[in-house]
Amino acid sequence: MSRKDIQKKQEEIELAQDLPVFAPAADIYEKEDAILVVCDMPGVDDKHVDVTLDNDELTLTGYQHIEEPEGYELLHRGYAEGIFRRSFTLTSEINREKIEAKITNGILRLTLPKAEEVQPRKISVSAG
Repeated sequence: MSRKDIQKKQEEIELAQDLPVFAPAADIYEKEDAILVVCDMPGVDDKHVDVTLDNDELTLTGYQHIEEPEGYELLHRGYAEGIFRRSFTLTSEINREKIEAKITNGILRLTLPKAEEVQPRKISVSAG
């Protein structure tokens, strides 16, 4: 069994929990030197999020960790608990070594720097 097969099997076991899987909403922005991906993952913190890159596939997985107040019984929850999962295929324009991820208040921000060879550059012109 290959490493990829083992990883896929582990993911299937993790997702076999009795929780629905949601594709988080994502906004994607671009500037000259980077792409920014912003994903909504309510209830997910840095201990319950996983960002993996396997070849060209970037996978985001977030597990909601809901703490209920001690001594209280839940009567109503305004949203469904679940697992967030979304994958993106990266092009060769992305510098995989410099990808950064940060999560704050359930919002995951991924900065995908562009490789230097694809960034615009100024070419000097000499006289003569």
